[in-house]
Formats: sequence, structure tokens, C-alpha cells
Amino acid sequence: MKRNKISRLLAVSMSVCLLAAGVTGCSSSQEDSADQTAEENTSETEGEETEILVAAAASLEYAYEEELIPMFEEENPEVTVKGTYDSSGKLQTQIEEGLEADVFMPAATQQMDALTEEGFVDGESVTDLLENQIVLITSAENELGLAEFTDITKADTIAIGDPASVPAGQYAQEALTSLGIWDEVLAKSSLGINVTEVLNWVAEGSAQAGIVYATDAATTDNVKVIAQAPEGSLAEPAIYPVGLVSASAHQEEAQAFLDFLQSDEAMAVFEAYGFTSHAVSE
Repeated sequence: MKRNKISRLLAVSMSVCLLAAGVTGCSSSQEDSADQTAEENTSETEGEETEILVAAAASLEYAYEEELIPMFEEENPEVTVKGTYDSSGKLQTQIEEGLEADVFMPAATQQMDALTEEGFVDGESVTDLLENQIVLITSAENELGLAEFTDITKADTIAIGDPASVPAGQYAQEALTSLGIWDEVLAKSSLGINVTEVLNWVAEGSAQAGIVYATDAATTDNVKVIAQAPEGSLAEPAIYPVGLVSASAHQEEAQAFLDFLQSDEAMAVFEAYGFTSHAVSE
């Protein structure tokens, strides 16, 4: 009887010991697993790239995508830059409606001023960076015999950016109004949603003439430039400002890109694409 009691006591004692050992081992295993997970998360965070979004006028797409963005990413491998390009008016509306952009660069001061006043863009970050020229174009094969900007009235079909949202269209309206021919031109015009659409219509021959930026005309051999908007027909040149979107979640990276755009190397690229520095023009 005593021997049975002793056996039972020994068995209970061994079970307690095994249970304690198991708990200790499990606790140790959980701690090791937690440490490993923390190390993996830290490693992933350290190697993670930051992506910023630049909302830019359609006329900037070639310079950005072919040269500027690759240059910046090479110098800043931890930052990826994505671009969205459209008419400045549409981009303004998208930002007002919640587009998570980090940098805004329209083709006119009107849209930038509006977003700054509304608090969507940090006014202290805004810089008037570039200028562009407004030009009359025809398709490369067109033989209308146009020689001056006012000869646009000789065309039967005309393409112009919609003045309601496209800065190039706003400039075209201003120039043609000052020349006294806006109503005549408008009656023959198709209004494009952005300057790229206007360029394509003229290049493919669906419009005999159009008004775009000089930089757009330089991107294709399918159009030819007839003339620039006459001096004095525009109150101000076509100015491209750039600034930081106030709600950007990546202010440091966005500021780095903004600084890059103002660098000598970036300005050299802009000039190669036909833009001029606004500072130089001043």
C-alpha cells in the first residue's frame, strides 16, 4: 500500500516536471519566434522604397518620363516617382477631390493659385519654374499655305484645347481674342481635353491646324510649326509653376524631387525639350 502511494507520488511529480519543462520550452520558442518576426519586419522596413506621385501638365510627360524621373531615381534609389499627366484643370479638380499627389506642376499659374488659396498646395513651396511658347501648327503634309499666326482662319478644321480646363486653350483664346479672330476660329474648332489630344488631331490630319505649346510640336515629325503667338497678344507668358501638395504623406521625398527639378541638370533637360527658365526670362 505504501509502495503504491509512493509510485503515484512519483508519477505526479514527473508529470509536473514535464509540464513545467514544456511551458518553459514553449515560452522560449514563442520568444524566439517573436524576435525573428521583429527582425524580419525591421529588415523589410529598412529596404522599403517610398513612392511619390507627381501630377503634371500633359506637355511635361516626355521630359519627365524619358529623362527627369529616371535621373532622379538613379540619384535616389530609395524613392520611386510615378507621374499622372493631363490638362492642368483636370489635375486641379482631381487634387481637390482627393488625388493623393505629392507634387503639382501645371502649365499655368491659374490652377496653382487656386489650389494654394484653397490650402491644397503649400504656398511657400511654389516656384514659377518654366516658360513655354504658344504656336500655330499644321500637319507636316498640309499645304494650306499658312505663314502667320492669324492665317489660322484659312483652315476649315481647327483643334484647340478647351479653354475651360486646358491652359494651352486659355492662352490660344487670349491670343486670338486680342487679334480679333477668336469667334471666327471657335466656330471651326474642336476642343481637346488636353494639349496632347490637340497635337494628335493635327498630326493625323483630322484637323488642318491647331494651337499647342512649342515643346509639344517638337515631339513629333508629323507636324510643322507655322508661327508663334505674336508679341503682345498674351498679357503674360505661359508659365509652369511647381509646388508641394499640402496633404502629401511623403513631404521629405517630395521636397527632394522639387529641389531636383530646380537643379542645373534638370533645367538642362527642360531646355533640351524646348522649355526656357522663367528666372532667365525675368
